[in-house]
Amino acid sequence: MSVFTKTKVMVGVVAVTAVLSQFAAGQVSPSVCADCDASCADCDAAELIQRLGLREASEPVRDRPGWSPPKRVLVRGGQSLIEWLQPAAPGVELVSVTTRQAAVEQASTADAVIAICSDALVKAGSRVKWFQLPSAGVEYCVNAPGVKERKILVTNAQRLYGPEVAEHAIAMMLAFARGFHRFFPEQVKGRWSPSAVPNQQRWELKNKTLLVAGLGGIGTEVAWRAHALGMRVTATRRSTREGPEYVSYVGLSDELSKLAAEADVVINALPLTPETRAIFDVGFFETMKPTAYFINVGRGKHVVTTDLLDALNSGQIAGAGLDVTDPEPLPPGHPLWSAPNVLITPHAASGSDLASRRLWILYRENLRRYVAGERMLSVVDLDEGY
Repeated sequence: MSVFTKTKVMVGVVAVTAVLSQFAAGQVSPSVCADCDASCADCDAAELIQRLGLREASEPVRDRPGWSPPKRVLVRGGQSLIEWLQPAAPGVELVSVTTRQAAVEQASTADAVIAICSDALVKAGSRVKWFQLPSAGVEYCVNAPGVKERKILVTNAQRLYGPEVAEHAIAMMLAFARGFHRFFPEQVKGRWSPSAVPNQQRWELKNKTLLVAGLGGIGTEVAWRAHALGMRVTATRRSTREGPEYVSYVGLSDELSKLAAEADVVINALPLTPETRAIFDVGFFETMKPTAYFINVGRGKHVVTTDLLDALNSGQIAGAGLDVTDPEPLPPGHPLWSAPNVLITPHAASGSDLASRRLWILYRENLRRYVAGERMLSVVDLDEGY
């Protein structure tokens, strides 16, 4: 199947998944801005925190050794972002940088950096005490030499991309469940082929079992949407069995393979840590049903690619939906492009019409909190890696 064809599969189901949020009444709170004055920044932040369950640090940032109100903050973005952020940091110089090199050149006099992090930037920014990342993944920053040693505060965009990544994963599941991955190639060839997907391979999702690997922000959003479709939802998380009422069973990490054996669909939403790297290997795929689908919206390095290819080519699993791959970007001619029953999107799950707005709100709220010395949102545990 060509890249074009696989992309059309996803386009074809976007309209379907866009209405999933209407299946569960009361999940989306009405805007609290209705009760606020015209300056709605604080209301936007409160709504974001409530809707996505953003986590607040246990202690105010002013209690961190070496903290002081910043004088100069680098921001990767244009003037419109600077103007949006400035009211949160009166008297603080916000410096727009549009490239990594420009950030490195300006880093020596910066106290904090928003929306960018790299080895070179950490090295050049000897005064930097806080990095606000634009992503949920943090490995590229927390593993930069100097971050752990200097105990730099790192905050990220955890949970921010949960809604769109969850709907992307559900879209892939629906595409497989209704046979779009087989019907669209027939459309491209101009063939009316109702038998391209036998009836027994076109599922009703009600009472099917979905396993969510990683019941964090994204995983919880996936679970809620799957439950709304009538699925039985199980999940794993690292340190607790607690979960929302719509998840029928929450297992610990060592129960992943056991739960996979019961699942019709497995969706990976784990963070990338040393413990989760290459966790989906030949042993894992051997536990899955031959009729089951594997969907990865986590990280490419969670998967041993050669083992996934073997599972797909042998029929050990029914198919795979991949928004992330290893290697990434996936080079032309890679065997995954031509593997049977695979949907591939180019690490695009986190994009949506609302993603930038949520990110800007987080930037401004965390900047305001940092300047004021308050409790920060979405603080990364440097030892745990998420």
